Amino acid sequence: MMDIDGKWCFYREGIEKLRYVIGKLRNFETMTWAEIKAKTGTHSIGVGDITPEAWSRLVDIGRDQEDTLFSLRLSGQERVWGIRRDAILHLLWWDPGHEVCESHLKYT
Repeated sequence: MMDIDGKWCFYREGIEKLRYVIGKLRNFETMTWAEIKAKTGTHSIGVGDITPEAWSRLVDIGRDQEDTLFSLRLSGQERVWGIRRDAILHLLWWDPGHEVCESHLKYT
């Protein structure tokens, strides 16, 4: 499901950033979904709440049938976006600048 060519593809910023993201993701592997949500502010987002640019990209990659996306918070602004199917998060985008879904809260 990973978008390999768009604005938010994982390798756009180079191998060092990819290693950083993978390291952050590995920290989640020992947690339950309840722990991840409680400790990180991670949550589902309806596709109606994402930006028009992100929606357009979903259409481009054939994922516009999705109702929700999952935003996994790595730091203040950094997010990994995916599609959650039961216990598995299928990675979709790397969003270092919190651009997929606008936040009205400071530092998020």
